[in-house]
Parts: sequence; C-alpha cells; structure tokens
Amino acid sequence: MSVKKRTGLGKGLGALLSDSGSNQQPGKDDALLPQPTPRSGVDLISISHIETNPFQPRSHFDTEALNELAESIRVQGIIQPITVRQLSADQYQLISGERRFQASKMIGLDHIPAYVRKANDQQMLEMALIENIQRENLNALEIALSYQRLLAECNLKQEELGDRVGKKRTTVNNYLRLLKLPPEIQAGIRDGEVSMGHARALVNVEFVEDQLFLFKKIIREQWSVRQVEEAVRKLSEELTHTHTGKPTEAREDAGITAIRQKLVTHFGTKVAIKRGKDEKGEIRIPFLSDADFNRILDLLHI
Repeated sequence: MSVKKRTGLGKGLGALLSDSGSNQQPGKDDALLPQPTPRSGVDLISISHIETNPFQPRSHFDTEALNELAESIRVQGIIQPITVRQLSADQYQLISGERRFQASKMIGLDHIPAYVRKANDQQMLEMALIENIQRENLNALEIALSYQRLLAECNLKQEELGDRVGKKRTTVNNYLRLLKLPPEIQAGIRDGEVSMGHARALVNVEFVEDQLFLFKKIIREQWSVRQVEEAVRKLSEELTHTHTGKPTEAREDAGITAIRQKLVTHFGTKVAIKRGKDEKGEIRIPFLSDADFNRILDLLHI
C-alpha cells in the first residue's frame, strides 16, 4: 500500500499528531486558506504516488536554498507535513509544500508525511497561490502576479482577496499597481534591481518615458527610495507648471513625440523638445552631474 499511518515521525510531528483527529484545529497560515474537507490526522504517503501541482504559480526554486532545505530534512526530518488531494486509491496530487516535496526527493526519501484534503481545481489553484504568497520568499512582482491571478482566475474581489491573504486592501492595491509599470521596470523588480519602495514611487509618474528615465537613474546612480520620491515630486511640479502655462503653448504632435522618445532612448535621459508656430524651437537635454554631462558629450561625439 502507498499509505501508512504515522508511527514515529519525530519530535515536531509527534506534537502535531498528539492533537490530530476530528477536532484538529487549522494552523495560523491554514486559517487564511480556503478550507476543503480534510481527513483527520497525518498519513505517510509514497513519494512515487504523488504528482506535482499543475497550478503551482512558481516555476523556479533557488537551487542553493533547496539544497539547504534538503540537508535540514536529512538531519531534522520533515517538521511540517505537505498537503495533497487524493485522485484515486493510490494517486495523490500536491496542493502545497512543493519545496519540501522536491527536497525530500533529492535525499531519496520513500515516503513523506501529508495531510490529505478534498479539493476541486479552483480550490487547488486558490490554495496554491495563497500558500505560495504566505510561505515563499517572493519578490514584489511575483506577489503582484499571484494577487492578479487570484482576482482573475478565482473570481475574488479585492476585499475578499485581502481577507484571504491577511492583508489590508490598500496593501493589495499597492502590489497590483506594480503591474501597470512597463515591462523593463517589472523585470527590474523581478531581478532585484529596484525595490518595492522604488517601484511604488515610479507608479506615480504619469509618462512611461519618465518612468524609464528614473528607473535607469536608480540603477546607474544607486538612488535611495527617498531620492526617487523627491525626483518624482519635482517632476510632478514641472508637469503641473507646464499644464497651467500660457494657452498658446501647444502640446507636441505625434511626430515630435516619436522623435523625443528616440532621443530619450539614445541619451538615456529625459529630453524636452519645444517648437513654436514659426517652426523655431529647442531641444533640451538635462544632466545631473559632471559625469552625466561628459557621458552625453561622448554620445554627441564632442
């Protein structure tokens, strides 16, 4: 048989099992998850009879961290059981505990302690996403994407989502706003080039080219969050002044916008183009330091 009742899983799990039964209470994290019907107690299940979760929201696991977990399991055993759902008499599907499952396979364990629950596909997805948010060391973008999937695929409202993950609605909304940033900045969040604080400040910038300009400044000059917030404030004041200027000031047409965006990309800095009705105008390329000035001169071959 693939299932054995627990007979001696170690100190941590022994404490769990002493309280197992029909009156078993969920743990702190479990209380935040949708609660499908559980079976009482913990079973030892053959690892070969467990398939991975097709709804797992995270496809990459840090190799070094996984090796460390495997070594911990080798020494201490599995303190916290995984959670599975039963597909047939001898077949199970992982709901949560992917890292523990993979680490146990790495060190050659034959069986693994598991809670067995009844869950449909939507509950599987919801539990996998919420367990992932609660227990994994996710970056801000991964959390935002998980929140978005919960809203879109599990038909949750933001208020319900906040309750599910134990966060205020404003916190959830701050993460979701990150998905409005251009792909280049989202990749920077994912790769750790900018923090959540940097990204939250950039969300408040109206134009994409300005967001990208500040993003490059953050990386190139190692700006603090406070420096970004100050730059965003000054930029907002400039735009307010521009929008409340003389009525004769015309907004740039699509052709000028395209040229300006090419110049922004070329110089890696904000570029302003002004052109009057008499076809006269100016191109303004600001710089923030002597080094930045010399960099622009090099690009101009001066």
